[in-house]
Amino acid sequence: MQAIVLVGGEGTRLRPLTDTVPKPALPLVDRPFLAYMIEWLGEHGVTEAVLACGFLPDQLREALGDGEHAGVALTYVVEPDRRGTAGAIRFAAEALGERLEDRFLALNGDVLTDLDLTALQRSHAERGARATLGLYAVEDSAAFGLVDCDAAGAVLAFTEKTGRAEPGAINAGAYVLERSVLDLIPAGRQVSIETEVFPRLVGDGLCALPLDGYWMDIGTPERYLQATWDILEGRVATAVLPTAPGLFVVAGGAVAESARIGPRAVVSAGCSVGSGAEVAGSVLLADCEVGEGARVHDSVLGAGTVVAAGAEVRGAIVGAHERVGAKR
Repeated sequence: MQAIVLVGGEGTRLRPLTDTVPKPALPLVDRPFLAYMIEWLGEHGVTEAVLACGFLPDQLREALGDGEHAGVALTYVVEPDRRGTAGAIRFAAEALGERLEDRFLALNGDVLTDLDLTALQRSHAERGARATLGLYAVEDSAAFGLVDCDAAGAVLAFTEKTGRAEPGAINAGAYVLERSVLDLIPAGRQVSIETEVFPRLVGDGLCALPLDGYWMDIGTPERYLQATWDILEGRVATAVLPTAPGLFVVAGGAVAESARIGPRAVVSAGCSVGSGAEVAGSVLLADCEVGEGARVHDSVLGAGTVVAAGAEVRGAIVGAHERVGAKR
């Protein structure tokens, strides 16, 4: 099974972390974020992930490498301009040419999840669908579009973002598609699969399946931190081995005995934390330095950030290689 993964976005809500690093390459605990998705895909029979890149593609390639990851072959396709969700799928499919399988997965590449893709593929085949959407139940659907289905799983309608905090089944950004769906996508321009393609398939082979498990769009600082704690506290199935629940400290760093780390924290490779310093509810990416008596709370420090002795960082996202010398 092949999977086309949409990873072309700029991750604007995570700036300045994503000024020089594309969101899929941003470290999450101990590996690039997209590595989690590739590992998940491999567990559900995917043998090739086609990465539809846009923003900083070279950095993404450097983070994940060539060849394969976790037994999944990696193919990089770089869009010449913005194509939207459907346009990017078509562009990647055209790049594959005859290698594209008659049935394939398409996924948004900004979600941490362990949903059952095998069940989604099985449901698609059993129903003879042209496209099958994975759905995820949320208590607050205000920021999402809802999907209405009949008892047999056929999609009846889409409800755009209502702004109302009400429960419902949302599009989880994971699809099984037949190759014929590409015929509905105009070439060479931006096309949204959610608003321009799927509505045309209602009543013509569009199905959906509710999926249980974990699902998190990590596109905001709050969600990035929550996803980190969910990994370290076992709420999502991953291969990460925490130092302790909610805590991940890379061995070999220079952490003073009198420093206070946690109860929630990530201290990445090459970091140093001085005597009497505090790091709580925060992520230190590689090579950060937290000086004596400094406090870092509920924040993310980009790689190479220096927090001066006695300084305080609270509720902040700090870009790579910045120096913090005053309260933030």
